[in-house]
Amino acid sequence: MRERLARTIENGGMFLAVTLFMVFLLAPAAFVFRGSIQNISVSLVSSDGGFTLDNYLSILSDGYFIYVFNSLYICAAATVLACTISLFAAYGLSRFRFPGRGFVFGAIMGGQFFPWIILVNPIFIFFARSGLINSHIGLILCYAAFVTPFTIYLLVGYLTTIPKALDEAAIVDGANRFQVIRLVILPIMWPGLVAAATFGFLQSWSEYLLALALITEDGLKTIPLGLYQYFGDVQVDWGAVMAGSVVATVPTLLLFLPLQKKLVSGLTQGATK
Repeated sequence: MRERLARTIENGGMFLAVTLFMVFLLAPAAFVFRGSIQNISVSLVSSDGGFTLDNYLSILSDGYFIYVFNSLYICAAATVLACTISLFAAYGLSRFRFPGRGFVFGAIMGGQFFPWIILVNPIFIFFARSGLINSHIGLILCYAAFVTPFTIYLLVGYLTTIPKALDEAAIVDGANRFQVIRLVILPIMWPGLVAAATFGFLQSWSEYLLALALITEDGLKTIPLGLYQYFGDVQVDWGAVMAGSVVATVPTLLLFLPLQKKLVSGLTQGATK
């Protein structure tokens, strides 16, 4: 009887904790979505309470969806580039022992702790001299460079869980290293690659400072810059901000919710070495 009562209290406490946690996570999202379909005052404390799509029509007429398209292909290109580099780098670090391997891996991890924000000024000067200001190529290269250290670390942790005997068996059968990676390693490590791609995409998706420094033409801006245009010096168009925030969230949900299981398994296996 006591055990049953203790178990009931424990289950009830867990249910209450999970419920409170979900409310804490979902309440801001619900508030933003609710505000996006209402006429909100500039003070953000009152509205007429009626349903309206004017906020979405407003950002549509302002060309906001161009920013969504720009962010999608910039982040996708940067993620593909970063994951490709990280895959080969992680394979080399996990499969080969060579002089300076520890130093190389430590240098890569040091990139995670380096405050990259202080690089904005030299990056701007270098890109200005190279003609990459107002160029999506420059932004793609920057995003790929900033997310690559962590993705390498994640994939190295995942590759250590894959036996080297698989590589050796494929090489005995006549495969070269590139074929081993493409035909043997890649199909096994899809969960880890999905986790790395998710991290890289989301980091790039929400980045603001580099985009602000490198992009000034309106038609080339990304979502964070597009949202900022609704913050005026005197007042803020909160309805447009919330509608834009909802639109900015939808692509990430559509892309990564179907991959949730692979993402979780990739993170947990990549964290164990």
